[in-house]
Amino acid sequence: MVGSTDGNRSPGHPNGSNHGPHRSAELKLDELRRVLSKSEGSLLKIVGIGAGAWGSVFAALLQDAYGQFRDKIQIRIWRRPGRSVDRSTAEHLFEVINSREDVLRRLIRRCAYLKYVEGRLGDRVLYADEILRDGFCLNMIETPLCPMKVVTNLQEAVWDADIVVNGLPSTETREVFEEISRYWKERLSVPIIISLAKGIEAALDPLPRIVTPTQMIQCATGVPIENILYLGGPNIASEIYNKEYANARICGAEKWRKPLAKFLRQPHFIVWDNSDLVTHEVMGGLKNVYAIGAGMVAALTNESATSKSVYFAHSTSEMIFITHLLAEEPERLAGPLLADTYVTLLKGRNAWYGQMLAKGELSPAMGDSIKGKGMIQGVSAVGAFYELLSQPSLNVLHPEENKHVAPVELCPILKTLYKILIKRELSTEGILQALRDETANDPRDRIEIAQTHAFYKPSLLGQP
Repeated sequence: MVGSTDGNRSPGHPNGSNHGPHRSAELKLDELRRVLSKSEGSLLKIVGIGAGAWGSVFAALLQDAYGQFRDKIQIRIWRRPGRSVDRSTAEHLFEVINSREDVLRRLIRRCAYLKYVEGRLGDRVLYADEILRDGFCLNMIETPLCPMKVVTNLQEAVWDADIVVNGLPSTETREVFEEISRYWKERLSVPIIISLAKGIEAALDPLPRIVTPTQMIQCATGVPIENILYLGGPNIASEIYNKEYANARICGAEKWRKPLAKFLRQPHFIVWDNSDLVTHEVMGGLKNVYAIGAGMVAALTNESATSKSVYFAHSTSEMIFITHLLAEEPERLAGPLLADTYVTLLKGRNAWYGQMLAKGELSPAMGDSIKGKGMIQGVSAVGAFYELLSQPSLNVLHPEENKHVAPVELCPILKTLYKILIKRELSTEGILQALRDETANDPRDRIEIAQTHAFYKPSLLGQP
């Protein structure tokens, strides 16, 4: 998501400056170093935690943009060691290498090509951290990255890092950052943490509320919330690395989000900033829920534009309803939420997962960590949102039945996805039944309900 300003990959981009791309990048780096009070000769140390598609792209593009200034900045990425690359993936990787002359030449210069030949032949086992050093993410084989500085020891990676980028799935964030906190007990300075994770957990005691990755990180490490930020937007990792134009928001305390937005902003990747940390983070998880259903509908109806539009109408009305439960000023979220939803439905892993389920190529019993794709965040988010919105303490007045019901009763798509993915009581065809139920309300009615009733539940986001 971070873009690149180096002269090697994109020398022709204007950047609004009288300097060349190299000098412009150095000026931005120097400015961030000043903000962070880095002394002359002291490296600004940035480490990415987690090497899925998004985390790897983020680190790789930072390396592309600023890695040339070795006396001022160090950029590394941590991933767990020991994950082997299976034979079929090694064969695919070999095809990708040989289809890209620049990659082929780079590996030959680094004396690394032979191991991919041996991997292709089955004479050698390749490992995920090993190929990452050469610029290949296991979850995104077809998009070669720049060579990476990979660390497999977590303590070594984080103990003196100035900026830590959380590229882990939300389901792994708490556990890893609890381990990280043990290595920070003797720290004198507080690091900055940027979370890329899109997912939530549900907490029910003492009140039902959503727990986001930034809150997990704060709880695990004790780092003040003003030093923890969320960065997200409507984008696909591989396309961002290939310089497709995109944008995102970095959300959090003004002290850090403004200088970091400037540092991350690139000609093809515009980074805005916003103070609303938790709500944007929750919205990033919410759209994954409905993306899975969109994939199911697409596969079950042979990509029927009509059916997909019906699903889009119902699912977006549910999302709007849920945002009115969560946010005091939900209208501010409409644009970012719909944009992120749109791109996820077009080409996201959650929509792909829904398609594979509907086609019978995957099943819910296989779990939500899929080879070549990584973690399907929408599955755990379905469970979390359903569990939260089914709590009696959150009951709202049903507009037609004149009785109080749990909010989830006004979200039939969410209920159906829960029965398919979590309870496994329905097949994927159940999503079509949810759309075709002749007693279902016009989606407009749900939006009107949300807008005309005092449904805002500040406790859901831990607000008083």
